[in-house]
Parts: sequence; C-alpha cells; structure tokens
Amino acid sequence: MTRELAMTIRTNRTIRTQGRWKLREVLCAVAGVVSLALVVWAASTVALPVNSDLGLVAVLPFTFWAGVLLLNVAFVVALRGDDDGPARRPVMIWLVVVLVLVLFGTAAFVTDVPRGEVAFRHLGIADALTRAQGIDPDIDAYFNWPGFFALLATVLRATGLDPMTVAVWAPVVNMGLWLMALAVLTRYLTSDPRWRWLVLWIFCLGNWQDQDYLSPQAFGFFLYLVVIALILGPLAARPPKFSGFRNTDLATWWQGRTPAEPRPGYRVSALAVTLLLVAVICASHQLTPFLVLIALTALTLSGRVWPSRLPLITAVMLALWLVYPASAYLAANPPLAEGGLLAAIEANVVDRVGGTAGHVLVVQVRIVLTLVLWALAVAGAVRDRRRGRLDIRVVLLAVTPLVLFPVQLYGGEMLIRVSLFALPFIAMQACSILLPSGERSTRLSFRAAGGLALACSLLAVLTVTGRFGNAEYDVFTDGEIAAVAAVQRLAPPGATIISAAHPTPWRSEAYLDHRYHTIEDLCPSDLSTAKCGPLVYEDARRDPAGAVVLLTRSSEASLVLQGASSASGLADLEKWLSTQDGVELAFSNSDASAYRVTP
Repeated sequence: MTRELAMTIRTNRTIRTQGRWKLREVLCAVAGVVSLALVVWAASTVALPVNSDLGLVAVLPFTFWAGVLLLNVAFVVALRGDDDGPARRPVMIWLVVVLVLVLFGTAAFVTDVPRGEVAFRHLGIADALTRAQGIDPDIDAYFNWPGFFALLATVLRATGLDPMTVAVWAPVVNMGLWLMALAVLTRYLTSDPRWRWLVLWIFCLGNWQDQDYLSPQAFGFFLYLVVIALILGPLAARPPKFSGFRNTDLATWWQGRTPAEPRPGYRVSALAVTLLLVAVICASHQLTPFLVLIALTALTLSGRVWPSRLPLITAVMLALWLVYPASAYLAANPPLAEGGLLAAIEANVVDRVGGTAGHVLVVQVRIVLTLVLWALAVAGAVRDRRRGRLDIRVVLLAVTPLVLFPVQLYGGEMLIRVSLFALPFIAMQACSILLPSGERSTRLSFRAAGGLALACSLLAVLTVTGRFGNAEYDVFTDGEIAAVAAVQRLAPPGATIISAAHPTPWRSEAYLDHRYHTIEDLCPSDLSTAKCGPLVYEDARRDPAGAVVLLTRSSEASLVLQGASSASGLADLEKWLSTQDGVELAFSNSDASAYRVTP
C-alpha cells in the first residue's frame, strides 16, 4: 500500500508540474546563455594573426574556459534531472546548440574569413561548375566526384548567399546536421533519454578531426549517418537466435530474418531512399562509399539487416561509378597502389609527429584524446557484455572503419577519417561507462555527476587544443586575403600562381584560369635556397603567360611548424628569388608578398 501511495503522489506531482519549468531547468538554460556570452566575448578579443604553435588554445583568454566549464556543469545538472528523467527537451536542445557554437563556431567569432585553405578551393570548384560547359573529369580528382559541388553551386545561386559566409558557418551547420542524424539513429538503439543526450555530448567533445568544414566529406558523413539510421530503423531485421552450427541450419538462420518494421510500404520507401542516398554518396566523395559498403556488409552478415542483397547492390553502384564517371582518376590512381599497415602507420602517425614543440604537443593531444575515447568504449563494451546488454550493431559500426586503415594512405589522413566514422559509435559505447553503475535510466549520484562534469570539461579542453592547434596557419588575416585578391588581378589568364605551401586562401575564384603550384610540392625533399630556388624560378619562367609567386605568412608558418623549413631559410629563399632576372615585387603588406615573374 505504501508503494502504491508513493507512486500515486509522484504521478500527481508530475501532472501538476508538467507545464511549469523547474528552477533547475531555468538555471541550466540561463547558464547556457551566460556560457555562450563568455565564449563569444573571449573569442572576439583574440588578435590576428595567431602567433603560437599551440594554436588558439594559447591565446584564448580565461573567460573562454570559464564558459566551457560552466556549460559542461550545466549539462550534467540538466542530464541528472530528477527521478522522472533529465531536464525537459528544450533545455537539453539549447545546451547542445550552445556546445556546437562553442566548439565549432569559435573561429567564426574570431574572424569572418573561412578557416583552412580547402574551403576556399571548394568554393572555387563550385564556381567553376557554374561557368563550365560541362564536367571534365580530366581537370583533377574533384571533377570525378562532382555531386557535392553541383549541389553547393545550385544552393548558392538559388539563395544568393555570400559564399564566404556559407564557408565560415559551415562547421556549425554541418555539426547540426550530424547531430540530428545521430539523434534519430540513437532512438533505434535505446529508449533511455539520458543515454541519448550524453551520446550527442560526447560525440561533440570527441570531434577533433576538423572534417566539418565546407566539404564533400562533411556532406558524405551526414548521408552516411542517415543511411545507418535507416538500416537500424525501417530496414532492421530480427534474426532468430543462432544456437550453433550443430543445432541450427545456417541457411535457415540466414533466411529466417524477419523485418523489425511491420509496414511493407514503409520498408520499401526506406529502401528506395537508402539506394538514392548511396548513389548520391558515390557521386560526391571517393572514400565514404567504401565505408558505407563495409558497414552494410557487417550489419547484414550479423543478420540485422532485412534486405540481404543491399551490400551487393551498393557494391555494384560503387563499381559502376568508379568504372565510368571516375575512370580518369582511377586510371592514374589505382585504389590498391599504395597501402600496407607499416606504410599507413608511418604516413598517418610517424610523419605527423614532427615539427616545432607546440605542434608536436597538439598532435599528441589528438592521439591521447582518441585513445581515451576508445579506452572508455572498450570498458563500456566489457561492462555491457557482463550485464548481457551489449549491442553488436554498435560494436560493428565502431570497429569496421578500421578495415580501410591499411588499404589506402589517403594522403596521410586515413586515420583521421577512420576515427571520424567510428566516433559516433565509440561515443555510444563510452557512455555505457560514463553513466551510473546501475541501469542507464538511473539518476546520477552527486559523485557520479561531479566526475562526469570533470571528464566532459577535460575532453573539451583536449578537443579545443586538437581542433584549433593549427590556427597559426589555418586562420587567415585580412592582409592575406588582400594579397590573394591582388594576385588574381596581377596574373593574366593561363598564368602560373606559386605559393609557399597549401595553407593559402586562394582558388575561390578563377579555379580553371590558372595553374596552381606550391613550393613544398616543387621541392618535396629539400627547401634550401641552393636546391629549391632554381626549381621554383625555372617553373615560374616556363609558363608563356608568366607567373606570380605569392609568399604569405600562413603558408610559411605551416612549413616552419611542420619542420619542413625554418623562418630564416624561407627568408633567404625569398631574398634569392627577388634578385633574379625578370622578377619584380608587385605587391606587399605585413602578411604577404607577391612577385611577378616574366616568362
């Protein structure tokens, strides 16, 4: 009788307070506002250029970190909630939005220039598609996978949005899309709201990979999450219990899967959407289709996917795209031409741990953050296994991206992409160890809540360090933008433009009008003046239309930070180049110099 009375009192209390916000929820929402205000103010005080090999973490004021700490504490308080669950949905959504703005919008509060050279290049490709008569796959690799760029060009022309503004806020928008897809995905894995909110939070805190800029990879990853959500939801299967090869016929087990979704029309619609998304992914990015294929194959072999031929259909679509639209790239770059475990480790780890002390520390922070999350995921998997609630789908989706690591070096970025595709499911499994020792729906104790707030704050510090560690050369100044604009005016159509290194805010316009080279590519092994100078000079004089050599602060800083050269060595190279015949200084400011070279 006492238990029934307590349940009745709790139900009546819930009904009476259903329409009213609790004091805890109001305080958490206000804390989110204060946290965002602190972060925006702190970021706006950062002076450019960033002159530290530790990146933004070395120049952000204390108020930024106070805002980060306050936000994590507010989230844990809201997540703890009460016996009825976490704080109401609007409060949790608001806190997640603030976290996205804090972690992925900080650069936009520092400067109104897109961060990173690749965003400028992608805008240039989209612009080139609007001006070209057709798509020529022989131009470069991007034109073998033009799907994303065609969509970007269409959106920009239809909306009239400023391309630079779109590029500046692309990380925030892309992260929002990823989180929406992940939120839908997690609903098919659990009904516990605390677990779902914590997965989104940890996914943000572990996202140091910096792949959310304006890119086909960000677009492809969003579609990947949507496809996985469809596979785990409308296209999921309930396989019969497999009791071993002796007692169960394997063919019977394979054919005995029943769809989890009882509505046939809904399943067919979901299958059609999945195939359409796979086609779009194949047309937009060279790596993501393989990760989709691997994930679908693993889930299908586990008996958890209803359409058993879906991996075969995906493989055929991928092969057709590679054989015909991407044949120009495939002929020059065989997919298995480079690879191997040792080569992958050297390109993705060894070659990156070098340069200045600060740059090495940033790389080490990224490695530590990844290892910490994977260790938490392994501990969570062991704990779930002991409690009999380990979800094999989460484990498969977390480990299957590793299959691609030794297959293709991908310019030394394969480990970054692998860790990104595994991160949502690593975060899911890590939450199993971060939540209380009882069931997932159990309210956190004060000790557990304090530990979780501390852990989230430390992860946030590591993520900001790893994510913005290259700010010395990927956050551009107005002077560098002005120099690139001057070079575009100086260089006639068909001329060569040579920069010191790839971190240069160029190619957003006139993508097809010039040849673009870098000194680091012309002299990959030795950047000394004696050996590299003549190579650069010869390449600049070779073009009948002439050339312009652009030396910017950011491009030179990237070479120094990564240990490829020194500041004095680059200064000697510039001095030598400026004294050669046919070379004249055409533009100069505090952040860049441009030399016109006559043929």
